Amino acid sequence: MPPSYRSLASIKPADAGQEATVAGWVEDVRNLGGIAFLIVRQKGGTLQVTVRKKADEALFARAASIPRESAVVAFGKVEANPQARNGWELVATSLEVLSPAAVPLPLPVVDKVGAELDTRLDNRALDLRKPEKRAIFHVRAAVLSAFRSHLDGLGFTEVQTPKLAGAGAEGGATLFETDYFGRPAFLSQSPQLYKQILMATGLDRVYEIAPAFRAEPSDTVRHVTEFTSFDGEVAWIRDQEDFLRILEKTVVHAIERVREVAAADLELLKADPPVPRLPLRRLPYVEALEILRGHGKRIHDGEDIDTEAEKILGRAMAEEKIEMFFLVEYPTLIKPFYIMPKTEEPEYSHSFDLEYRGDEMASGGQREHRHEPLVTRMKAQGLDPANFEFYLKAFRYGMPPHGGWGFGIDRFVQKLLGLANIREAILFPRDRARLVP
Repeated sequence: MPPSYRSLASIKPADAGQEATVAGWVEDVRNLGGIAFLIVRQKGGTLQVTVRKKADEALFARAASIPRESAVVAFGKVEANPQARNGWELVATSLEVLSPAAVPLPLPVVDKVGAELDTRLDNRALDLRKPEKRAIFHVRAAVLSAFRSHLDGLGFTEVQTPKLAGAGAEGGATLFETDYFGRPAFLSQSPQLYKQILMATGLDRVYEIAPAFRAEPSDTVRHVTEFTSFDGEVAWIRDQEDFLRILEKTVVHAIERVREVAAADLELLKADPPVPRLPLRRLPYVEALEILRGHGKRIHDGEDIDTEAEKILGRAMAEEKIEMFFLVEYPTLIKPFYIMPKTEEPEYSHSFDLEYRGDEMASGGQREHRHEPLVTRMKAQGLDPANFEFYLKAFRYGMPPHGGWGFGIDRFVQKLLGLANIREAILFPRDRARLVP
């Protein structure tokens, strides 16, 4: 039985004189006439594989003609070589091409040649062979792991809700409709309605990390059609501060965790995200309007804060050394039907957006848990309560006060790492123009 493949990173100078079998992609081939050098790469590094013509002419000829980025396996003896990249090399006595690469490559892997984002995404398998591109997804995985571990430690239960539904969480034209055995169904915009139903069950703290879909005709560097949403919901709250404190600690824990476990990836990406100080600032909507007016941006009370205004607020907060903050108490009329109005000022609501580096990362608030006011708000927004009977039923039998958030993972990774386009933070992004790969 042939020996198992060795990790390139596991081969050390102490292995000199020992036989080893290694596999990887051919990063480069150099033919010096009597000797050929192959730089073989795995995710953990590279190793020089040397083939001498006088030892085996056929093997030399085969080695010298291997296309770059082909998958190969080599067997031979480890020898010290101060001129090699690592200080040692594998002198091959056999070399097999497991899978040859087509020529020419549609995308350079190691050459310092730029490529358009569309070209990169069309050839994502090659693009992700670049260490700096893979580093993005190491960081993303660290973020998700940190979110899960922190909330698990606080007694949350991870749940999975349907991605095919009979009604949208917010209604409107941003739903993807499909045929469901002769009935209309919609791809989920959000787990909002289902996680609220769960608040009536005794699953008092839940979170979900899952895809969501918005049929919005947006072609920007911060929007995609299919995105990963991190949602949480908490029951038996007194006010939204009960879960804002949870959310801010969760996000800060994730940044701390990334800095700890993905330091090499951050260095590769030239990213150094600072850890925000807690508690995060709570900036009321009406105060935000004053700041905007002071910077020449006029938004009337009752209007939403648009993208330009978010950027202005982000810069204003940055002047105070604040990169992350909560925008709270939005006008009730611009919020979904399930957001609870303030008792003392019903024109404003118990709602928030989490802003980070000039972009919205999350939104949410305290929910309306009383059945009749909830139905009234639905009707006021032109929604037919009959279409939401599955949801309203849970509110008839003792729904506790609750609230939560929806958080965009892709955009957070983009801003955390300073990426130019949100699509770089998604393995296989989906937008209006892209349905493959």
